[in-house]
Amino acid sequence: MLKIEAVIRPEMASSIGLLLEEAGVGGYYMTNVTGKGNQKGVEVLTGRGTSTITRAAIPKTLITTVVSDDIKSKVIDVLISGAKSGEEGSIGDGKIFISKIEEVIRIRTKEKGKKAL
Repeated sequence: MLKIEAVIRPEMASSIGLLLEEAGVGGYYMTNVTGKGNQKGVEVLTGRGTSTITRAAIPKTLITTVVSDDIKSKVIDVLISGAKSGEEGSIGDGKIFISKIEEVIRIRTKEKGKKAL
């Protein structure tokens, strides 16, 4: 089993959620986060548009799911196609992190492994 976490642009979250369900993902979590990556922030107009400031931490959405190994490629393809802006993509589209999960246990039934997903 794998834990897949994707940091994406907030405006892409709803459409990616639907794509994940179509790909066979049973469940996922979306969390609004603020952070800084290679994008190094964004310029924001202040006052009446007369000056700008650089906002270092920008809003993102963190999508977290645990899936079986056999749908890893499908989920990654969905995340990339759903989060990439335009043909070439752009800085700030996001990142995907993949970790091994040793075990999953459903609290209600005590089911383990794939059955617990």
